[in-house]
Amino acid sequence: MSTIETPKLSTEVHLEHLDVVIVGAGMSGVGAAYYVQTSLPDKTYAILEARETFGGTWDLFKYPGIRSDSDLHTYGFAFKPWTGDQSIADGEAIMDYISETVAENGIDEHTRFSQRVIRAEWDSNQGLWTLDVKQVGTGETRQMTCSWLFCASGYYRYDKGYLPEFKGTERFKGQTIHPQEWPQDLNYAGKKIVVIGSGATAVTLIPAMATDAEHVTMLQRSPTYVVSVPEKDVVANFVKRHLPADKAYSLVRRRNIWLQKTIFQLSRKYPSLVKRAIRWQLKRQLPSGYDIDAHFTPDYNPWDQRLCSVPDGDLFKAISHGTASVVTDQIDTFTEGGLLLKSGKELEADIIITATGLDLELFGGVDMVVDGEPVNLPDHYVYKGSMLSDVPNFNFAIGYTNSSWTLKIDLVCQYMCRLIEQMDRSGANKCLAVGPSASMNTRPLLDFGAGYVTRAAHLFPKQGVGQPWELTMTYWTDVKRLNEPIMDGIMKVSGSSRAVQKV
Repeated sequence: MSTIETPKLSTEVHLEHLDVVIVGAGMSGVGAAYYVQTSLPDKTYAILEARETFGGTWDLFKYPGIRSDSDLHTYGFAFKPWTGDQSIADGEAIMDYISETVAENGIDEHTRFSQRVIRAEWDSNQGLWTLDVKQVGTGETRQMTCSWLFCASGYYRYDKGYLPEFKGTERFKGQTIHPQEWPQDLNYAGKKIVVIGSGATAVTLIPAMATDAEHVTMLQRSPTYVVSVPEKDVVANFVKRHLPADKAYSLVRRRNIWLQKTIFQLSRKYPSLVKRAIRWQLKRQLPSGYDIDAHFTPDYNPWDQRLCSVPDGDLFKAISHGTASVVTDQIDTFTEGGLLLKSGKELEADIIITATGLDLELFGGVDMVVDGEPVNLPDHYVYKGSMLSDVPNFNFAIGYTNSSWTLKIDLVCQYMCRLIEQMDRSGANKCLAVGPSASMNTRPLLDFGAGYVTRAAHLFPKQGVGQPWELTMTYWTDVKRLNEPIMDGIMKVSGSSRAVQKV
């Protein structure tokens, strides 16, 4: 965990106490708030959000074309139907959806913005978390307590993105921009643009900018699997026209979950077949004679890393129209007018966009302490994909990497509410998963080969081999696992609940 200075705390006689504190007001935090207030109506809660509004990732990223890479019928909340025509929706539509959810359920009344949780300390004697909360802007720090802590901040670092060291960056006379710090007044019309990267951000940016730029080049070290998906789901829209919204949404959601599962399982079981299907699609959408092997054929199997989706093949259309191109090479150095590549080729650029990925940071960088001992994340295991071994009264939200993020979040939030209800029935104030034997075989928490994952793997907790210590990436497995009896021999409840003065 990060090292922080000892905060200057305000002197309060009584600390404010809440039953549940949710850290983060993105999709996960809003979902958690809904489940707490509907399943636990007698509990007090608040969302603490370091930014100035809801939305999380969707408020942070402002670059052109930002959109979901999962269909909104599965990325949307289980309790609120997605009624838009677009299945792959843009960032503005997703923000509107989040705002509607917040307004319809009064979640804004429980949300405090510009509040960053910097430290959380558990005391078993009291059965409470004490939080140090920093007011963003003023730097003032105060304390509050809660009985349960839910971290909904995901695993991306919000204050800066990942930027590798490139030689000669100081020589470049144009603009260099990281997508996480996008200038809203950027004028790129008629400009030559190079986008370094080939992930979801790059394949989103390129077709969006190609409509106004002179030319956009995607510069990649190695290819990524990129597949075209329909922007509008014809079947889903047909069903929505003929059934009530909730029934249509449930039906389409189940169908799309099945599709995601089937494609993933086919990729793992028959990778050669899926490779051929992807290649067939590419040949249909790219110009005749295009070098698919060089630019769109990775040296790994589909779903060894996440596939990139492009709605209605917009990236391939930009390439076919000549407004975008792909170069597979490595950078030797930045030059005054662009980039010199290892092959000796030069790329001219007015603007270079470093879509080089994100840095990971679990739990928003909160320093955690349990009964006086700092929580060193690599020493802990994940339990049922939502708790840390030997850390009481704490859940976190990590969604799927091979399917829609929010599918997992709905299940985790419902499970958290069941845990709290179990403690209430038992008259207990402490609930934790007892860690496994140190001899258990382990794997990295996020077990796939993307660079942003491998860079941070050593900082994360571990997953074990076998349930309940695996971070499952299969929705229906989690539906079963997270609805099993709470008391499974590993989960322990203890202590005595007591009234806590609420200020």
